[in-house]
Amino acid sequence: MVRDPFDHIALPQVLEPECAAAIPGEFPAIKSAGSFSLTDAPPGPALGALIDDLMSDRFRAQMARIFQVDLKDRPGIVTLRGHCSARDGRVHTDSKSKILSLLIYLNDDWRHHDGQLRLMSREDGFYEAPVEIPATMGSMVVFRRTDNSWHGHAPFVGPRRALQFNYVESGRVSVVGQFRHRLSAFTKQLVA
Repeated sequence: MVRDPFDHIALPQVLEPECAAAIPGEFPAIKSAGSFSLTDAPPGPALGALIDDLMSDRFRAQMARIFQVDLKDRPGIVTLRGHCSARDGRVHTDSKSKILSLLIYLNDDWRHHDGQLRLMSREDGFYEAPVEIPATMGSMVVFRRTDNSWHGHAPFVGPRRALQFNYVESGRVSVVGQFRHRLSAFTKQLVA
């Protein structure tokens, strides 16, 4: 774990080669911006196995140990993103209901500089960000949510695949979050 600009883990490749090779062909066809629940964007077998691993007690114990945080009885929420709009990526901190946030990028043959996540200690620190996470296949970042865990990316429009996983404070937050993502997916279908 690295503490600058805030507690995080960044790894350039976390996927087994077979998983990384399978995901591009089975990733759900998400053509709108926003986060989608697994009900609205069902994963294929390799991505589903990766999600099962993230939801496992083994992974939970590792995250609790590394970040020195109690994750017992803390629900995990998984969403998928497949497309960026010009509004995405603005610098922000996650909601206070989140304990840890994890992103695994799932972009095969990523060649863009824009759209890569930056971690910073202040809201106006984008151009001095000490950490940049590539949006390449298998790149992962996990960070502790705090009032100064600022992150964002330069504007990018187009396909940008990511798996988002969060440990949240309560089951109520999990249910409300899933409902919000389902409602959002439904309204995007009406607009499209």
